[in-house]
Amino acid sequence: MKNQEIKYIDGVPVARLQDYGYRDFSILHKIWKVVSTILVYIVIFLVYLSVLIIAVKSFNADTAQSEFTKFTFDHYINMFKDASLSYAISNTFKISLVATLVSTVAGTLIAVGIHYLFGKKRQYIMMLNNIPLLNADIVTGISIMLIFSIIMRIPGLQYIFGFPTMLVAHVYFCLPYVILNVLPKLKEIDPNMMDAALDLGLKPHKALIKVIVPAIKSGIFAGLIFAFTMSFDDFVISYYTTGNGFNNLSIWIYSSIGRKSLKPQVYAFSTVITFGAMALLLIANFLSSRKEVKYGKKK
Repeated sequence: MKNQEIKYIDGVPVARLQDYGYRDFSILHKIWKVVSTILVYIVIFLVYLSVLIIAVKSFNADTAQSEFTKFTFDHYINMFKDASLSYAISNTFKISLVATLVSTVAGTLIAVGIHYLFGKKRQYIMMLNNIPLLNADIVTGISIMLIFSIIMRIPGLQYIFGFPTMLVAHVYFCLPYVILNVLPKLKEIDPNMMDAALDLGLKPHKALIKVIVPAIKSGIFAGLIFAFTMSFDDFVISYYTTGNGFNNLSIWIYSSIGRKSLKPQVYAFSTVITFGAMALLLIANFLSSRKEVKYGKKK
């Protein structure tokens, strides 16, 4: 103990934390809190800066986009007048919607099957399901391309590359995301729910549709959104599985950058997609908060 004046309370000496070498580090905690907050805001700013730049470019009258000359809505009005861009956008929505629908239905059924497996069988299936997630996109794309290159040797399938190959590839890499979103919801439901439905006279497929699916609909919806986002955004796998003049938006943008500057209509379409996604997210959060408030009042 340091040589300092000792305080007494009711004749009993009282030791202080400072006497044992204690130092107050609360100031460092406050500094770290300020620094971490600043870093978070910097990251958020950099993430949304690119979105803001694209939005500004979409209203720029200068088609070369070298400098901002005049505010205009022409790029939004003429968004679908470019034939090649319209074709790419149309293909993107076709592939994304069909792949999302197929992967959501198939992924939900597979997740239900995995849920009722036990032991090593379940572990093996989950391991196979996780391989596409852990694999690099370029490896997945080349692997699928090689498989289709073998298939196209079959008579009548010489021109298979295009919509069919890209669709199969998108379903392949979207399936694991749906399965991983549905499985946690299946674990939350009562394990006897399916048996109860069967005991009440429902056939297995009706019990699945009328009992299990409503109980896991939030997981199915999350998987659907995830699958659509991954499919809509994909470039690498799409690049290796396309053909016969078929391309989606990401391939079209890549080829456009390669030969000349990007068309301003792309900035307009990107802005619409970005703010449309933000609007849907806000609506979903609003509806979710309202549901929680109503549930709280009932409770």
